[in-house]
Amino acid sequence: MCDLLPASQPVEKIGKMKKLRRTLSESFRSIAFKKDDGGFDEICVTKMSTRSCQGSDSVIKPLDTIPEDKKVRVQRTQSGFDPFEKPASQVKRVHSENNACINAKSSSSGKESPKLRRHSSPSSPTSPKFGKADSYEKLEKLGEGSYATVYKGKSKVNGKLVALKVIRLQEEEGTPFTAIREASLLKGLKHANIVLLHDIIHTKETLTLVFEYVHTDLCQYMDRHPGGLHPDNVKLFLYQLLRGLSYIHQRYILHRDLKPQNLLISDTGELKLADFGLARAKSVPSHTYSNEVVTLWYRPPDVLLGSTDYSTCLDMWGVGCIFIEMIQGVAAFPGMKDIQDQLERIFLVLGTPSEDTWPGVNSLPHFKHDRFTVYSAKKLRQAWNKLGYVDHAEELASRFLQCFPKNRLSAQAALNHEYFSHLPPRLWELQDMSSIFTVPNVKLQTECGDSIQVCSRRNSHGKASSGSKH
Repeated sequence: MCDLLPASQPVEKIGKMKKLRRTLSESFRSIAFKKDDGGFDEICVTKMSTRSCQGSDSVIKPLDTIPEDKKVRVQRTQSGFDPFEKPASQVKRVHSENNACINAKSSSSGKESPKLRRHSSPSSPTSPKFGKADSYEKLEKLGEGSYATVYKGKSKVNGKLVALKVIRLQEEEGTPFTAIREASLLKGLKHANIVLLHDIIHTKETLTLVFEYVHTDLCQYMDRHPGGLHPDNVKLFLYQLLRGLSYIHQRYILHRDLKPQNLLISDTGELKLADFGLARAKSVPSHTYSNEVVTLWYRPPDVLLGSTDYSTCLDMWGVGCIFIEMIQGVAAFPGMKDIQDQLERIFLVLGTPSEDTWPGVNSLPHFKHDRFTVYSAKKLRQAWNKLGYVDHAEELASRFLQCFPKNRLSAQAALNHEYFSHLPPRLWELQDMSSIFTVPNVKLQTECGDSIQVCSRRNSHGKASSGSKH
């Protein structure tokens, strides 16, 4: 069964628009920087007080605390600005305040703080530092969207390649709430199968998120190897996808935008979840969410029919679609017209739902008996024949592609499915930050006479809309 997230204490309602503006602005204003052991700055979101100089471990409240009447509808192709956010000119970084606090503490103790030494320049005051706009060199533009441009870049501090997601700010609009959400979520996610946020740079004109550079994405990788991927590679990619999803689902985070373009593939074959602009921290199951999420081909039928009350089951439908696409070489449900066409394609394979097969379907806003042709369910291999060539693949895919959301297999349960039984047992013992390729004999197979190193070219950073890659 798909994971259901436990309920927490009811969130205090925010009644006034003024308080909402203050909540979002203060959340973003509180982003400070703390350099990690790997040399890059790690986002550290705290509530700083310039009077007491006390750092708190409290984090930004999940954005699902915003009342529904004040939520901005999330568009699929561009980054929406938050009309309740203060102007960008009023959003100030507190990096200097953080250092001032550290300095005050070290002065009182008579010793230099280790944190202060870590933020100090190793040489002269003009040496490149993390958190500065001139700390990174732009090498080439990978893509541009309505509100963001993504560049391949290089750190002047340690020479590492990075991806620079530059979000343009407008004085009258303020900071896009998707950027606040993405930064606040990613700062706490440390996993080998989730893209790493290194640094953040905020100026009056732009907000730049600095991510690890990943060479390509699953969409481009499949385009370079048409007709379906090597079955062993499908298994390794799917295992890594489920591993990353299990990690965020256990932290009550929904990705909400799973598709091949948002799954980055490194030159060693490591898969990383990216683009958390639409992700949500779901703390109260009774809250509703915009149904304008997930690219149409990977959108589950419950959302297509107007449901806004969903959980981790939402992401698991996308997993099933991606799984089939990797094996078969074509999208599972490539709707060409509209939502009606998309649903017809789903029902043609899985059967038209009824109250017997899907309790509560009649209460969904867009479900009408006379709108859909009545189809009987088929075996998945009748629609996608290559599922029959791989042991247990059809059964696993059928556990993901369930119209009734609560029947979908969870990410954690899927990792223990018999489909993965031939993988080395050590994979299930890895630490979060350990790659599966650290396990002996785990490696990608050559695809169509070519290796992934040759196949890798440009990454999915090129799709730099609100859902630009990292």
